Amino acid sequence: MSIHQRVYAIRKQIEQAAISAGRDPKEILLCAATKMNDAAAVQQAIAAGVDCCGENRVQELKEKAALNAYAGKPVHFIGHLQTNKVKDVVGKVDLIQSVDSVRLLQAIEKEAARQGLVQSILLEINIASEASKSGFAPEELADILEQASKMEHIFVRGLMAIPPICQKKTENHKFFQKMCNLTVDITTKKYDNVSVDILSMGMSGDFEDAIACGSTMVRLGTAIFGARNYNQSPKG
Repeated sequence: MSIHQRVYAIRKQIEQAAISAGRDPKEILLCAATKMNDAAAVQQAIAAGVDCCGENRVQELKEKAALNAYAGKPVHFIGHLQTNKVKDVVGKVDLIQSVDSVRLLQAIEKEAARQGLVQSILLEINIASEASKSGFAPEELADILEQASKMEHIFVRGLMAIPPICQKKTENHKFFQKMCNLTVDITTKKYDNVSVDILSMGMSGDFEDAIACGSTMVRLGTAIFGARNYNQSPKG
């Protein structure tokens, strides 16, 4: 199956999941997780109609950007970002989805101020309190938003999460619903530099469940590009 055919099928699944949840399918953005896929594959996904591209690794972002791989669509950074790589990402992407610590938040603010721009971000939430994952604890969110609201070069667009892999299909609903509840809570408060219009959750194996619980952006890699070959590095 071609990338174009996969994207078409995914759009149909998104549409059905949204309608089943009483939602407008147009509310859900499709982000192509482009890790380990070359520039040609990324351009095929863009031509097929994805809404944006999400890159996990700084080196891949730089290499593909040099080849104009993302031309025509916004590019997001969706992987773990080290503070020493912030300068390579701030101002180069439309959205940093994976801001998972105060230290990273401060580093982004400092670099955005240096460049004289405002960087849009999402705050990553460790919704299941997993030791193996980074992200803010749900109970920290109010304090983090308060700190972010005082940073003039950061604009918080919403939240992102990667819930644990569950054995039963609907077992992850409790995590997705908890994320949705956090988003609703934020909208009842007034923060400067915060406008929660994105809830990024749901990947290839669970995006329909995420949509059922309020996701506005799903990040799909395997479903669009096929299984990744981890023994092979992407080429331009």
